[in-house]
Parts: sequence; C-alpha cells; structure tokens
Amino acid sequence: MEYRSPMAIPGHVAKDFLSPSRPASVQPAGVDLSVCELEELSGGGALGEGRRERPPGRPLEASEGFWRLRPGVYRIRYCEAVAVPEHALGLVFPRSSLIRMGAVVHGAVWDPGYRGRGEGLLVVHNELLLERGARVAQIVFLKLTESPKSLYSGVYQGEGL
Repeated sequence: MEYRSPMAIPGHVAKDFLSPSRPASVQPAGVDLSVCELEELSGGGALGEGRRERPPGRPLEASEGFWRLRPGVYRIRYCEAVAVPEHALGLVFPRSSLIRMGAVVHGAVWDPGYRGRGEGLLVVHNELLLERGARVAQIVFLKLTESPKSLYSGVYQGEGL
C-alpha cells in the first residue's frame, strides 16, 4: 500500500464544517472556536473499562458578559456546532492569545462523523477576565489518507445540540 500524507484543510474550506462560522474566526489553517458556557470542576471523575463518570461542574454565570477566573480547571462548551466530515479528523489547539494570558485549552481528536457542540478543558494559571464568545481555541481538520472503516458513534455524538 502506498502511503499518502494527510493534508490540512484550509480555514476558508473548513469554515463550512462549523455553524455558525464568523468571518473573523476563519484562519489560514483552521477555524477558531469560542466559549459559550463555563463550568468550574467541583469534584472527581472516574474512567475505566466500562466506567465513565464525568466530574461534577458548577456552572458559572458571566457578569456583564465576562467571567472573572482565578487559577483553576474549567470545562468549556464551544458556541459552534461542528460536523467533522467522514474524510477528515479534527484537532483542537489553544489560541496563542490565550496562552499569552496564562491559560490554555486542552483539546482532543474529533473523529470522522462527530457532530456536536464539543467541550474542552480550560486551565487557568493566571487570573483571567474572559468574555463570553471569546475565541479560545482553533480546530484544524486533517484529510485522511483513506476512508475510515466506521464513523464516530460514541456517547458524545450530538452533544450540546
């Protein structure tokens, strides 16, 4: 079998995989994701064979459109619904502006066929004033070298929709 390198899908094409997609969110190599909902993690979780318990979260309300965050761990829900096409996968990275503020978003692989308003983990190392709707992450789509044998059908399919 001949190996072909995966290719990044440019932002002006990838914007069609998000709804809504704002012109300011389109980047050369991906599309920015913004934060709509924020929860402070307030307990432990569990993960193992046949066991998945999400840590409880305490929803935080924005005051005049902003959250005042202290160092800690927060679960965020993105504003944009994403539909990963069957020929691609999505990778989420923090925006460099967020890193420069002393915070980072941890993301994951978004499999072919995933649909939903995904979540990320925001780790704040410094005090941060975060506006609702601020662009905090960027999703980059890579075209697969061949079609997958199956599409995503896990428990997070359709989350947040």
